[in-house]
Amino acid sequence: MSEDLSIRVRNELYKRKMNHAELAKLLGISGPYLSDILNGKRTGPKAQEHVKHIRKILKI
Repeated sequence: MSEDLSIRVRNELYKRKMNHAELAKLLGISGPYLSDILNGKRTGPKAQEHVKHIRKILKI
C-alpha cells in the first residue's frame, strides 16, 4: 500500500472515530494482518483485494 493511501486510511479512521481493530473486524481479518497491509508488508493478490474493500468501506 502506498504511503499516501496509508495516511488517508488513518485520517478516515480518525474522522470516523474508528480504530484499526474495528476496520479489521469489518474486513474479516486480524488486526496484525491489517497492520501488515497498511505498512506494505503484505502486497499479494489477497492483500490487494483487502485494499479494495478498505477503499470501499472508507470511501477513499
